[in-house]
Amino acid sequence: MTTTGPARTPDIDFDPAALQRFLAQRFGGSADPFRMSRIGGGQSNPTYFVDFGDRRMVLRKQPNGEILRGAHAIDREYRVLEALIATDVPVPRPILYHADADLLGTPFYLMERLEGRVFHDCALPELAPAERRGIYLGMVEALAKLHAIRPQDVGLADFGRPGSYFERQIARWSKQLAASPGDPVPALARVEAWLRENLPADDGMVAIAHGDFRLGNLLFHPEEPLVIGILDWELSTLGHPLADLGFCCMPWHTAPDEYGGILGLDHAGLGIPSRREFVAHYQAHAVPTAPLARFHVAFALFRFAVIFVGIADRARAGNAASADAARLGPLAGRFAGRALEVIETTDW
Repeated sequence: MTTTGPARTPDIDFDPAALQRFLAQRFGGSADPFRMSRIGGGQSNPTYFVDFGDRRMVLRKQPNGEILRGAHAIDREYRVLEALIATDVPVPRPILYHADADLLGTPFYLMERLEGRVFHDCALPELAPAERRGIYLGMVEALAKLHAIRPQDVGLADFGRPGSYFERQIARWSKQLAASPGDPVPALARVEAWLRENLPADDGMVAIAHGDFRLGNLLFHPEEPLVIGILDWELSTLGHPLADLGFCCMPWHTAPDEYGGILGLDHAGLGIPSRREFVAHYQAHAVPTAPLARFHVAFALFRFAVIFVGIADRARAGNAASADAARLGPLAGRFAGRALEVIETTDW
C-alpha cells in the first residue's frame, strides 16, 4: 500500500520518505499509517516518535553537522539497551541499529515506544504530595537496580575503563571546557581546581553508570510511581555509582529557573523527600558503597555546567538539537556558582 508520509520540515533533519522505504524493506507489511514527530526537550541526539503500521517506535540519531570525537555515541546507547533488556533494569526494547550514514545522514537506532509519564519539572506541580514522594523514591530505586548489575554479567565488561573514574572524568570534562570557543566561565575554573585538590581515593567500585540519570530522562508508569523506562544512555559507561547519585541530587542545590531545580521550595509541604532521605533510600536498596560526599555533588554540577557550555557552543554553530539551546547556554555560569555553594557550605 502506498502512503503519504510526513514531509521534511525544520523539525525533521532528514528525508522521512527514505526512512519509510527502509522500514518497508525491513519489516514488510502495510505502512499505513506512517507518522513521525520530533520529541522536544533533549539537547543532544535528535529523537522522534515513529509509527509504521502497527509498530510504535522511537528513533534516535546523531545530530547533523560536525560533532566532537566520541560525542553523540548512539552505538553505545544501543549496546547498553541490548545488554539490559533481559535484566530487571527498566529500559525500552531495542529494535535495530543502522550504522551507515547514507540513509538519514547519520547513524540511528530504533527502540520500542513505551506509554507513560515524563516529568521535567522536579517540583512535580501536576501531582499531589503523596505522589511526589513516590516518584522520587521510585526514581532512586531504579538507580539502585541499575547499579546492582555486574557489567561482566551482561556483556559490558569492556564498556569503559574500570578504576580512577573521577580522575579521568575531571580530565575529560576539563579538556572539553578548554576546547570551547566561547567566553570563559571563571567560576568553572575554581570548581575544577577544587575537584582536583579534593579527589577521593579510588575505592574500586565499578558499576554501569548512566551519566545523565535525572527525572527528565525517566519514563514512569501511567498511574504508579514506578520507572518503566530509563532513557538517554548517551553518556553511559563503566563508572562509580556515586557519580550518578550525586547527579540525582543536583535539584536540591539548583533553583526552579535552573533547569527545574527545587532549591528554596517547601519540600516537606510538597511531599518531596529531603536530599538526605533520598540518599538514604538509595543506600537501603543499593549494593553497599561509600557515603555520598560534597565532592560527588560538586562534580555533578561541574560536569553539567560543562555540558551547558557545549550546548551554547552548538547553538552558536547552528547544529543544536533543540531550538532553545541558546537560552540554556547561560546556565553554565549558574551551575558553576551552585557548585561553589556546595563546596563552601558548612551544612552537609
